[in-house]
Amino acid sequence: MKKDIEFHPVTGVKMAIVRENDADEWSAYLINNNLIELTTLLITSRAYGKIEGIEKKSSVLRHMVERLEPTSFARIEGIDPDLFALTNEFWISYYIVDQIFDKKFIFVSGSIQEKHMSYIPELDLHGIVHT
Repeated sequence: MKKDIEFHPVTGVKMAIVRENDADEWSAYLINNNLIELTTLLITSRAYGKIEGIEKKSSVLRHMVERLEPTSFARIEGIDPDLFALTNEFWISYYIVDQIFDKKFIFVSGSIQEKHMSYIPELDLHGIVHT
């Protein structure tokens, strides 16, 4: 059962939402700054919240990445900018050797804006990064 699994703190892993090459195309990336590979990465993403007082939510998307090499990154999915008005959540689970790690990255509604963007050297792009 999940309560019997020991989850260790996540370090060296970031989630970023970036604008692709100054276009109006946006993507979510997972960044591994660790010096060891991550394996069997399971990612779920969803958006939820209120727009003009009406409750909205997206479908839950599920992704799997078999391996994420040390100091590398993986593009997880494209994101429609209309979802930035909602809270965007990414739940990541992965293994390092035989230990499982688990973390939720939450980009609160309205946080994905031009004024909050910064340069992300690992991707050589501008966006919002969450650690």
